[in-house]
Amino acid sequence: MESLQLLMEGFAGALTWQNLVWVLVGCLLGTAVGVMPGLGSSMAVALLLPVTFSLEPTAAFIMFAGVYFGGLFGDSTMGILMNTPGQASAIASTFEGHKMALNGKAAQALATAAIGAFVGGFIASILVVFLAPALADFSSSFGPAEFFALAVFAFVATSSVVTDNAVKGLAALFIGLGIAVIGIDGASGAPRFTLDSPFLFDGISLVTVTVAVLALGEVIYVACLERHMNDKAIIKPKGRPWLSKAEFREAMPAWLRGTVIGVPFGVVPAGGSEIPTFLAYGLEKRLDARRKTPRFGTGAIRGLAAPEAAGNSTTGMAMGALLALGLPISATAAIMLAAFRQYGLQPGPLLFERAPDLVWVLLASFFIAMIVLLILNLPFAMLWAKLLLIPRPYLYAGITVFCALGIYATSGSIFDLFLLLGIGFVGFLMRALDFPIAPLIIGMVLGPLAETSLRDAAMSANGDFSVLVSGPITMALYGLLLLVLVFAVRGRIVGRRRAKAAEAADRQSVGA
Repeated sequence: MESLQLLMEGFAGALTWQNLVWVLVGCLLGTAVGVMPGLGSSMAVALLLPVTFSLEPTAAFIMFAGVYFGGLFGDSTMGILMNTPGQASAIASTFEGHKMALNGKAAQALATAAIGAFVGGFIASILVVFLAPALADFSSSFGPAEFFALAVFAFVATSSVVTDNAVKGLAALFIGLGIAVIGIDGASGAPRFTLDSPFLFDGISLVTVTVAVLALGEVIYVACLERHMNDKAIIKPKGRPWLSKAEFREAMPAWLRGTVIGVPFGVVPAGGSEIPTFLAYGLEKRLDARRKTPRFGTGAIRGLAAPEAAGNSTTGMAMGALLALGLPISATAAIMLAAFRQYGLQPGPLLFERAPDLVWVLLASFFIAMIVLLILNLPFAMLWAKLLLIPRPYLYAGITVFCALGIYATSGSIFDLFLLLGIGFVGFLMRALDFPIAPLIIGMVLGPLAETSLRDAAMSANGDFSVLVSGPITMALYGLLLLVLVFAVRGRIVGRRRAKAAEAADRQSVGA
């Protein structure tokens, strides 16, 4: 009951005209960047970080949340209409969604995606209201050893479990950790990896790194591939932008199953929405195979409904994990964690005590954002698709200028512009060589927390490092991490065996 009362107070703050404007702005920006292939919510939040210094924290985070949710809506729109998902989390939705569009049901496919995202996000938001305070109370029992274990869990899970190549994932993680330790050591006061340059004594700003890697690196990559990129035709939706009763009854079980699958992944740092969307799609495909007349492969509405609900339910719970535990499960959440620190706030139990107005207004804004996004996407999906008519040179040139202006406005240093260019080139190389970006961002955000927690734990135990694995919470976290790794390795081994068996079958068929 206390949570409901606090949520009502949050709605009173969120429903002011100023905050409603920021909800709308965030949803519009998130949907817009989601529609554009190659862009995404992580890039949008990174670009907005420098320009939100002057905003009140509540307004800034309401806008960031709208961008986070809106990005998923936009991603699925392009996956359905062009078979070109904006982000990896929308890949599973394209399998059946694009086939629905090819069959003349593009409008119904967009409606299925929009309602599915609404259902998943709305249910997850309800769970966050009741679970986030409990998680925050639970995290109040965390000490330095527990926070170090949580950071290690996030490091290993995001760098080795999610990525196809664990070596590349770990390499990206260590790049992020290496950038995080540059500057003056807070404990000893000694400069570390500064090359005796006074410009690096304060370290490298996370804002500079995120803008360089996510935005400028992507711009350079797109510029290099521009000649090889083929523009695909957009399927124009025709007919009713809503579902019939039969279609709604067909999709509803898949929406609910997808939501159930996606919710747990909002608390586990396993890369965000990618894994649950594929799991939801796979479950619906197995269930469909039991039917007398399987529909998958021809535009099955359940194959689109489940991944959409799973993706947004994961995102909704991810916001709860971020607020209650300070645990980012994706690159976008990691940047939002950096934004909290930018305002002098630390997510966790102290956030609920020191800034309850911010927390509950933000939670209330989740529900408002879901409704706004449903209104924006059900009837106006085709209008968003027209953003693809913007010439790429103008679009990416504008992003480059925005990157430079944002960084210079926050620091006033020419040196930071050179850093932006240099790290942007590193981001381009990572993109070109298929190195994941999320481990780098999470390594840089959680690296200082891991280092401080390790020192504090060792000092409190007089140098006895066994304290890191002595508590029940730390043992549970390391045990869960081991379990996740075992399942990940098993999945890859099974996948390779199936691939080899398929190759052998193809060779036999060719030989025959």
